[in-house]
Amino acid sequence: MQLVSIDHIPGQELEALGIVKGTIVHSKSFGKDFMAAMKTLVGGEITAYTQMLNEARAIATKRMVDEAEALGADAVVNVRYGSSAVMQNAAEVIAYGTAVKFK
Repeated sequence: MQLVSIDHIPGQELEALGIVKGTIVHSKSFGKDFMAAMKTLVGGEITAYTQMLNEARAIATKRMVDEAEALGADAVVNVRYGSSAVMQNAAEVIAYGTAVKFK
């Protein structure tokens, strides 16, 4: 499955199949949250949250690809990611784009 952040694939004629998306609400354990809170006192990257968001993006992307494959897509164009906090220490990540079939 080809994933691109542009609205076309050079050299390909595309048929749009529809919008596809994948979403997840992800959190870390209490222990990781506690360690992250301690890190805010001294500054620097909070690697537990970086890892959490990377994992969430990977899962959201897989779910988007699964939805595109179910439509018979060859690619997803105009791929975008969004995130928001839904509660303390939990984030929603969404991956979305347009599923397309090569003509």
